[in-house]
Amino acid sequence: MVPPPKRRGIGDIPIRVVYLFGAIVATVLAVLLVFVVFSGDVPKNEPEEVVQVAPVPTTPTPTPTASATASPSPTQSPIVLPPAPASKKFATFSGKASAVTGTITDRKAGITYPRLASPWKARSYSPFSVAQRIGKVEAPYTVIASAMLPGEAPEKKPSSNADYREIATQAARWTIRTQFPEGATLEEWTASMKNPVGKGWTLGFKVTYTSGGKKQTAQAMVSVVEVGKTKPAMLMASIPEANKARWRDLNTLAQQVRPI
Repeated sequence: MVPPPKRRGIGDIPIRVVYLFGAIVATVLAVLLVFVVFSGDVPKNEPEEVVQVAPVPTTPTPTPTASATASPSPTQSPIVLPPAPASKKFATFSGKASAVTGTITDRKAGITYPRLASPWKARSYSPFSVAQRIGKVEAPYTVIASAMLPGEAPEKKPSSNADYREIATQAARWTIRTQFPEGATLEEWTASMKNPVGKGWTLGFKVTYTSGGKKQTAQAMVSVVEVGKTKPAMLMASIPEANKARWRDLNTLAQQVRPI
């Protein structure tokens, strides 16, 4: 007769099995402890903060009305500009042009143009996409900057040189109002020509203004560039008399502005 199997007690369990069971229990307890201790540190799904960029201000030409005539407002008087010439070559200014150190690509506006060497410095200058400046941020500004054309988009996409010349005239008016002291006026058009590449128009103009009680002059330019949208892009440059040694840089910009 075969004897019945001998029952085993706890003491008969192999020691390696005991260690394995203990390790499993310890691991489970450790995981539970991590969830309990750090459950309050799980980040919430909060939306990212969106920083708004100031748009190029709209400056429509005021339309006089009977009520406005009776009650003058404190706003600036409209800047009246003569028609730009149908064609006028940009005369080469005296002095030495700044070295071109590269190309600025304004992808927001859709244009490229020269990056100039010192004393020009790339600076933040709202509401423009990109800017190069010299000196203090105060009118009259010494600045080269690009953005989409200020104001509302045209009802339909410009098609002729005359269309772009008229839009460039509006950009020149905006430049005089925003980059110079109040009362600045256009003295003469110094250039009016089709852009070297693509559709668009470039205007050069001389501005007179009063600063520190003294009448001074500045040279400026605007280029409006067709970039595949109803509203064209704008390159603007303004250089007051105090930095007249840089007036030659306007020639560089007018010759090398391009759509991307």
